[in-house]
Amino acid sequence: MRLIQRPLFTALLALGVAFTAAAQQPPVTAPPIEQAPATSAAPPPSDAMPGPTDRMTATDVEAWLDGFMPYALEQTDVAGSVVVVVKDGKVLLKKGYGFSDLAKRTPVDPDKTLFRPGSISKLFTWTAVMQLVEQGKLDLDADVNQYIDFKIPPYEGKPVTLRNIMTHTTGMEEVIRGLIANNESEILPLDATLKHWIPERIYAPGTTPAYSNYATALAGYIVQRVSGQPFDQYIAQHIFSPLGMKHSSFSQPVQKDLLAMTSKGYESASDGKEKPYEYINLAPAGSLTASGADMGNFMIAHLQNGAFDGQRILREETAHEMHETGQTSVGPLNKMMLGFYETTANGHRAIAHGGDTQWFHSDLQLFPDDNVGIYVSTNSSGKEGSARLIRDGLVTAFVNRYLPPKAPAAEAAGVDEATAKQHAQMIAGTYNSSRRADSNFMNLVYVLGQTKVIANEDGTISVPMLAAYSGAPKKWREVSPFVWKDTNSGDRLAADVVDGKVTRFSAEPIASIMVFQRAAFWQTPAVFLPMLFGSLIVLLLTVLAWPVSAMVRRHYGTKYALAGQDARAHRWIRIASLAVLVAFGGMLAFVVSMLSNFDLMTPAQDGMIIAIRSLVSILLPLGAIVAVWNAWKVLTSNRRKWAKVWAIVIAAAFLSLLFIGFATHVIGFSADY
Repeated sequence: MRLIQRPLFTALLALGVAFTAAAQQPPVTAPPIEQAPATSAAPPPSDAMPGPTDRMTATDVEAWLDGFMPYALEQTDVAGSVVVVVKDGKVLLKKGYGFSDLAKRTPVDPDKTLFRPGSISKLFTWTAVMQLVEQGKLDLDADVNQYIDFKIPPYEGKPVTLRNIMTHTTGMEEVIRGLIANNESEILPLDATLKHWIPERIYAPGTTPAYSNYATALAGYIVQRVSGQPFDQYIAQHIFSPLGMKHSSFSQPVQKDLLAMTSKGYESASDGKEKPYEYINLAPAGSLTASGADMGNFMIAHLQNGAFDGQRILREETAHEMHETGQTSVGPLNKMMLGFYETTANGHRAIAHGGDTQWFHSDLQLFPDDNVGIYVSTNSSGKEGSARLIRDGLVTAFVNRYLPPKAPAAEAAGVDEATAKQHAQMIAGTYNSSRRADSNFMNLVYVLGQTKVIANEDGTISVPMLAAYSGAPKKWREVSPFVWKDTNSGDRLAADVVDGKVTRFSAEPIASIMVFQRAAFWQTPAVFLPMLFGSLIVLLLTVLAWPVSAMVRRHYGTKYALAGQDARAHRWIRIASLAVLVAFGGMLAFVVSMLSNFDLMTPAQDGMIIAIRSLVSILLPLGAIVAVWNAWKVLTSNRRKWAKVWAIVIAAAFLSLLFIGFATHVIGFSADY
């Protein structure tokens, strides 16, 4: 699964959730259970690509990993990791590093230690779907409503299909509630979770990549209904068993014998505090528990187009369809295959999937033409969430060492300086992630965490959210009209232009699962932030003036100067300011707290959320009415000029907060998000 970073966004871009993916303030792109691909996607060089280098031997890979992993674990403060490399239908190397249980000092065993691969779980769900497709029981292009016992509403008359689901183009908004729980009692049956709330569809199907854990879980539910078996049992019988994956499970709770072998999760090695087992309500999107060795078998099966050790989980033609059918994102950027991300690196065709929970961070990369695969998983977030540096850095270094380009890639001619500067100005601005909550109160967080594109003086552009591992912004130089290339990694960024205006863009390695869309005027930081925080400050000053003026009068022995309607208006505006400040400020603080504490996102918190939202929904309109009435009373009175100006400012503040309440869906009475 992918979560939003820190830690929700890392989990959203990872139960991707990835919500992915380096952070901005805050990086609202996605929840865990899914992660963005790790490798760069440079265009292929001019000459044909070679296969794996001759030095890709078990001895060399082990020596290289032994030099890389211990240092990486120490520097990132991660407790343990497992790495598996497969080649030519066999496991070339499988090895554990660090500890699976810090208290007992239990070393990671690649054969028996189970890790939580997060959104890599989705590859098993997609494989199950394709098994039923080749049996004629499912149609990728049929309305999914024919397979389920509830209804997914159409969008402008267009239904959701399994092809939309597998390419993350259902158009569904993000679902966060109950994504990860720490207690078994908080896990509901899959059908109950799906039926509780159907997320709004905010894009036409097949048009906009927007990673969806909910849609993946829906696919798992379809597998369950069509096969007649519980989802976890279906996967065990039809995938785990033929692949000899004896140390793997989708069950929640996991079987006791496997639970005893499952690695503990940690925030960091130095902290050393064991975290609770993570339960996934949308189980088909991220509940897998598996050993490194078992994941090696799964990689081999896909690299051999469905075949493994005399068994077959997919027909060859089905596997080809799954690996090679691409859904276009923006321009020439990497596509989304049927369940796999395209992550071509150094000109070597690659398909992949990443995954993050709160504590586990994983990546799986397959190079079908080279018959090579690599899997890595860590059991800690690491120092400041740096576990991703192991995952991304390991895969990138592996590719550069063992799958280098035969010759340097031919450099594109680029565009002239004047055009580059013009296009940089055209793309500059503020954008929303396509993977976002749109119809519920969590939209407030996404508006606060937008993505900004900056036009540099030299014609390049920078996107602070898409930072390098060091945290420094990448520098993107235009290499063809509205296609930019990072000067270091080779990753590309591209934009769609409609009627002479840039409407959206994306960049590798996240292009296959999300795009960034031009924000509305009111959502831009220059407008939204002053509206929100400026209004709250006005209310705070109004509230503080209440006791301050009372103390001043007492000190100088003066009487309260207002009487009648003026006095009533004066008191009521202060009461309204206090009430709205507490309610809206409390809502904002609660929502921000949710981003770093999944316990606040469980169904157990529904009552609190409903209470706070109800309070805001009642007080914001009432406060606005009081503020307008107060302004009218003050403006029609004989009070001083500054009192009249302040009355107008207060009214504007209340009306601004009321607008924000409606626009970001903070006003409402449900706990669906």
